[in-house]
Amino acid sequence: MDKIGMITGGGDSPGINAAIRAIVRKAKDEDVDVIGFKNGWAGLLEDDKKVLTRGDVSGILPVGGTLLGSSRTNPFSIQNGPEQAFENYKKNDLDAIIGIGGDDTLSVAHKLRDYDINAVGIPQTIDNDLAGTEYSIGFSSALTQVMRAVDQLHTTAYSHHRVMVLEVMGRDSGWIALFGGLAGGADSILVPEEPFKVKDVKGRIKERESAGKHFSIVVVSEGASPEGLDQQITRESGTDSFGHVKLGGIGHYLKDQLDAILDMPIRVTTLAYLQRGGEPTAFDRLMATRCGIYAVELCLEGEFDKMTAYDGSKVEPVSLEKVIANSPKSIDDDLLSMKDLFY
Repeated sequence: MDKIGMITGGGDSPGINAAIRAIVRKAKDEDVDVIGFKNGWAGLLEDDKKVLTRGDVSGILPVGGTLLGSSRTNPFSIQNGPEQAFENYKKNDLDAIIGIGGDDTLSVAHKLRDYDINAVGIPQTIDNDLAGTEYSIGFSSALTQVMRAVDQLHTTAYSHHRVMVLEVMGRDSGWIALFGGLAGGADSILVPEEPFKVKDVKGRIKERESAGKHFSIVVVSEGASPEGLDQQITRESGTDSFGHVKLGGIGHYLKDQLDAILDMPIRVTTLAYLQRGGEPTAFDRLMATRCGIYAVELCLEGEFDKMTAYDGSKVEPVSLEKVIANSPKSIDDDLLSMKDLFY
């Protein structure tokens, strides 16, 4: 093992730079060179790269985002994309490549094995919806942002006797909404796993009002849907290179529905990209560091087509095929039931 490539793809998360730093530090300790390809899989296709040194990763541990840049480029949606990826892989004399990202990024890493590209994946998505791992890099930081937003919305909600609707990310799984909402003390939490009824949301708000609580906080995942609606709410037409529609607007949809049946002022806050920003939490820094080190170790051992999975106190290898086949990871029923206890 002489040279490892690395890409960071998909949506950014706090903690990616911690993983990049760990990969470079571990690789250099093993006398292995690291080439970082810029802007996700696009960098490998275009051979847009940078040789990474210890100096390049010095000081980036607490910095959010990604030093390498990111994109949602899918080589398999581009004519001769996989072949071009392999050509540049060989041109740079790579022995392996480490992909840091979510299910789209890692699905590309898995498919590239058919083009003789050795790949190892690191789970990175604020949605925490990758199967095979308890947590993904960025989730802890994102839910902390949601928790703080709910904390801050409480003050204006009770001061003005309002219903505050907070729309957060979560396309197919509601991990951010559930954990962030529970940590912040939200009164209703709506997630993609369970279609909701507007009348049930109203009922919870009225129960609180009867108990003398003249305000409510509702946290809703962008991918949540009302019962009877056949599709998710989107903010614009079109799809990305992986075929995903661009979600957004469920918060305002819910407000309009509640306005018609509820005699209380309702306000909507869409947290959007604030969830991705800022410094990574201690947990994300430590997890990213461990996954980065372990990814290099898997490369050295020739254990390819695997993902570094966080399982309790351990980091273990999981087959990328298994990860992709079982993603997105849904919230289990025991955790879902928790959201109905607190209001």
